[in-house]
Amino acid sequence: MNTREYINSGILEAYLLGVISEEEEREVQEMAFAYPEIKESLLHLEEEIEVLCLESAVPPPARTWTEIQARISPTEIQKHQPYKDPFSEQGARTQEPPKPEYLEVEFNDTHLRVHKLWRPAFIAVFILGKIFLACFLYY
Repeated sequence: MNTREYINSGILEAYLLGVISEEEEREVQEMAFAYPEIKESLLHLEEEIEVLCLESAVPPPARTWTEIQARISPTEIQKHQPYKDPFSEQGARTQEPPKPEYLEVEFNDTHLRVHKLWRPAFIAVFILGKIFLACFLYY
């Protein structure tokens, strides 16, 4: 199979969408490394898919952000300062470490959380404990 047939086969699109097996993924990576034409086609397809996604994106309703802000109290969110580049002159003058780019949220949870695979085991132990306790008291 020549490179043009390989490009037209649709495997590059499937690779970019992530719907191929690991073996096919390795094959595409090897072909892109070996043949610059396939690599260029892969980069071109990636750009086309990105542009298509950006063009067809639907913005959320205008009231969404105000609803989110109304649900979250100001004490739960600590606003962060924009990151200062340490390599720029202004960033080099400040001695503050960069602040994290995520929001810190505090919560109080009083429930015990158990992985879903352990739940039947804990339930069985609890029920057996009750049965053994009842038998011990009866006999």
